[in-house]
Amino acid sequence: MLRLYTHPVCLQHDPGVGHVEQPARLRAVLQALDHDEFRALDRIEAPRATGEQLLRVHHARHVERILSCVPADGEHCRLDPDTVMSPTSAEAALRAAGALVAAVDAVLGGSAQRAFCAVRPPGHHATADQAMGFCLFNNVAVAAAHALAAHGLKRVAIADFDVHHGNGTQAIFEREPRVLFASSHQWPLYPGSGGESERGCGNIVNGVLSPGAGSHEFRELWDAVLLPRLHAFKPQLLLISAGFDAHASDPLADIRLGQEDYAWLTERLVALARRHADGRIVSTLEGGYDLAALAASSRAHVRALME
Repeated sequence: MLRLYTHPVCLQHDPGVGHVEQPARLRAVLQALDHDEFRALDRIEAPRATGEQLLRVHHARHVERILSCVPADGEHCRLDPDTVMSPTSAEAALRAAGALVAAVDAVLGGSAQRAFCAVRPPGHHATADQAMGFCLFNNVAVAAAHALAAHGLKRVAIADFDVHHGNGTQAIFEREPRVLFASSHQWPLYPGSGGESERGCGNIVNGVLSPGAGSHEFRELWDAVLLPRLHAFKPQLLLISAGFDAHASDPLADIRLGQEDYAWLTERLVALARRHADGRIVSTLEGGYDLAALAASSRAHVRALME
């Protein structure tokens, strides 16, 4: 069974007119999944993350800053040049992180085998003490830390195929050997991290794609480098930072993937989870800024998760 976690307030987080991380992104994903082939999805309203859950990966001052930054109606709070909060953004961020915690509880508790969290704001750029790159809380990091602390897992893997490097996730876990972080991303590109020499305590695996790379380079990288490392780690739970901005139509990068590439990789990640983690996967939406490509890619990803 695949669960879909989301919340209406995630559609109300509004960084402002012209911002690429717009509510229409999530609307496109949800509409893409509102078809007969996805009728079997178990749709769950995301709860709020608790302070205890957030504080496992974020400093208290960071959590307080996000939760206290509630501008008046019609106004915005700018945290950095790219990261902007509206009056409902703090609540959306709590629900986004809470979705992943609830999903981890569900798959580890046996009530679901896999979950997809259709939430925003995204998370993988947020560090322990800094919001950046459209991200407020690091949703996938909160989920991984919860799996370790609340469920006692010894090996949790995070596969990140967003076109931008998940610098926040890497920074949070680079000294935590119980978490393996495997990422494919364009380089050079924002945020400027993710070199192959960045290895943490042996638990960081960065695979870089040059501008203009396409399906062949992407699949070769995962087949030759990233998937073997994930298999060798034998994760008890697989988390996915599912960014779809490496699509050829995306305006923010220069990688040339199609939705069939996301289906291909998701199928291999499902096989990996079946082999090592009793099939248990929690995936969460990260980037993807061309609405049609985002919808098609999300549909391909979720379809593969359901099989």
